[in-house]
Amino acid sequence: MSALAIENIHKRYGEVETLKGIDIALESGEFLVLLGSSGCGKSTLLNIIAGLAEPSGGDIRIGERSILGAHPKDRDIAMVFQSYALYPNMSVARNIGFGLEMRKVPVAEREKAVKETAKLLQIENLLERKPSQLSGGQRQRVAIGRALVRNPQVFLFDEPLSNLDAKLRMEMRTELKRLHQMLKTTVVYVTHDQIEAMTLATRIAVMRDGRIEQLGTPEQIYDRPATLYVAGFVGSPPMNILDATVAQGQVTIAGGDQAIALPSHFRGVVSDGQRVKIGIRPEALRLASSDETGPQFKARVEVVELTGPELVTTARIGEQRITACLPPRSSLLAGDERAFSIEADALHLFDPQSGRSLAKG
Repeated sequence: MSALAIENIHKRYGEVETLKGIDIALESGEFLVLLGSSGCGKSTLLNIIAGLAEPSGGDIRIGERSILGAHPKDRDIAMVFQSYALYPNMSVARNIGFGLEMRKVPVAEREKAVKETAKLLQIENLLERKPSQLSGGQRQRVAIGRALVRNPQVFLFDEPLSNLDAKLRMEMRTELKRLHQMLKTTVVYVTHDQIEAMTLATRIAVMRDGRIEQLGTPEQIYDRPATLYVAGFVGSPPMNILDATVAQGQVTIAGGDQAIALPSHFRGVVSDGQRVKIGIRPEALRLASSDETGPQFKARVEVVELTGPELVTTARIGEQRITACLPPRSSLLAGDERAFSIEADALHLFDPQSGRSLAKG
């Protein structure tokens, strides 16, 4: 029996359908990230799980119990919002323990739970402070502590790190990962940040227009994107998507004259003359050496950006642009025409009409 089962969930607002049949089954201890751009339906789905909205169809179960129609407080869940939503007139300790106080938990038991949670979050020295005396990262820890202290079956996080600066987001990602590894709790986490998704999740559901484009582990999502949307959404810089044509077991990029051998898993799937979209991760490209004989193509360098650990290079093949992540000491300048090589197995093929991957399986 799944810890959380989401079955054929639909949500309509009049004639507008925002969720179009969502199916996900989570085992106990999984960390699911709902990933997608604004308006894809991820927060709507989270609110339905929380009981803040009701679906137009489908069912949601925690264990063997359907929670549809149950009051949020009776669902055995805890939610951390994008805004900290702390009580400004209460101390940190009382903010963390307020939910237990409302449930008439005895004072001694409540104080013990608050202290244990504060120790887990490394905020024991802040318990007597008010929220106005805390930094953004500390306030978010308090908000997380308020959820943890209840020890629910499922935790829900609605973009909890989006109000933090880049350094604090990285620190809090590490803390959330550490907490999940320690507590083995079941988590549903909403974000539009693919770095958060890749680093935190045991599984990612990439959402688009109220549907799941792909559900899988971070490795599956990154290495074997099921659609053009997933390929372009996950990755920084994103995957290069180029127009190309298949001929005689090779693929030629539009605007270029070099043919790249098709990987074996595309043989028999595509035919001569077929137009395709090819996907190449920027980190799969490198500058070709003069004596190299493997798959390669020429491109004219337009922009070179040193980020520190890598040289992000934008080049042009005909009318199409391609991005490569190269070693930081690579020798090239804007205006150079250079040969780039690629491992054949790093090539992805997609159908231009459906957007689906053409890889077998």
